[in-house]
Amino acid sequence: MDLESHSSLNDHVQQTGISSGSQDKVSVPDSGQEMAEPQVAVAPVVTSRLSVKAPEFYPSGYNQNFNQNFTDSSFEDRYDGYLTLAEYVQDFLNHLTEQPGCFEMEIEQFAETLNGWVTSDEALQELVELIYQQATSVPNFSYMGARLCNYLSHHLTISPQSGNFRQLLLQRCRTEYENRDEATKGDETTRKQFHAFVLFLAELYLNLEIKGTKGQVMRAEILQEGLRELLNALFSNPVDSNLICAVKLLKLTGSVLEDAWKEKGKNDMEEMIQRIENVVLDANCSRDVKHMLLKLVELRSSNWGRVHGTSPHTEATPENDPNYFMNEPTFYTSDGVPFTAADPDYQEKYQELLEREDLFPDYEENGTDLSGPGDLCFDDIDDEMDPEIEEAYEKFCLESEHKRKQ
Repeated sequence: MDLESHSSLNDHVQQTGISSGSQDKVSVPDSGQEMAEPQVAVAPVVTSRLSVKAPEFYPSGYNQNFNQNFTDSSFEDRYDGYLTLAEYVQDFLNHLTEQPGCFEMEIEQFAETLNGWVTSDEALQELVELIYQQATSVPNFSYMGARLCNYLSHHLTISPQSGNFRQLLLQRCRTEYENRDEATKGDETTRKQFHAFVLFLAELYLNLEIKGTKGQVMRAEILQEGLRELLNALFSNPVDSNLICAVKLLKLTGSVLEDAWKEKGKNDMEEMIQRIENVVLDANCSRDVKHMLLKLVELRSSNWGRVHGTSPHTEATPENDPNYFMNEPTFYTSDGVPFTAADPDYQEKYQELLEREDLFPDYEENGTDLSGPGDLCFDDIDDEMDPEIEEAYEKFCLESEHKRKQ
């Protein structure tokens, strides 16, 4: 390499920001021995830090020791380690929140344990308050809380003068219910707590079973009337959060409420739908909330999405099934008139078709050719074209050739 080339290289190095004292090497083509030696790039070795001895993974927020009393011992011994009823009940409620699938397996023993522990009015009041707070403060526990309340209302043996479990529970709900007008006008926190109560009351209405005088299972009528008044309170203060709560409430209970009101000859649901339409027209709620309200009206117009089942399954017949003949084959008479099994003269026409089969022994009903190669009956058929067709075909070929050459 001459001096002029070397000087140009130094200028290039300075322009690219590489100092002359840098340890980075710049590859310069050369016609010497180094050009013939290929350079092999060695990939870095990646060392994995995975190990079979690594500790078990838990999602963030999961307590490894959560409800240890419910996993490490038998249920009979579980409440021996608790000092108070509140600790035991709260631990079970938390356990149920995390593992709702355990309800069926563990609720019976839980109720038996409570029967041995809840022996006073104060203890029963405390139990009601613990369940109410869990159902209205923990997201998605309202349904499970309502199921728990229904089971305990039928299986707790204590019934003091102040009222049994169900009566005390409804009294606790009434306290919140009576503040409905103030709650719907309150701040965001107050409204949020009130909305949680509304949805819990809706779940109670659907899940709390009451035995009638004749032993029939009924819903609590007092809750039905309460839900109507709660809806009125929500629509009377049509801010977005109140309207969203009303939509959730009606999606959850609308079909059941409407059926119950219709049985009494009431048009309460019609009034609710009218209020919704007025809110959509007049209220200053957001566009998204108005869309939710319109979707709710549409849902109600489709009978709340319910599809009423038909009568008990019976064998399909032409009399009870309009699609009975849908998949039946289509036949043709000698005059080319189509007919199916639904035709009143089907038997007569089908018999005629069977007689015609004798004329074509090598054809099935669908026209499939069953004759083999060399069959004299069909091989002697002249397949020459009709003169007119042949002439038209030749004309077509000549025109096509002419256009192609153009």
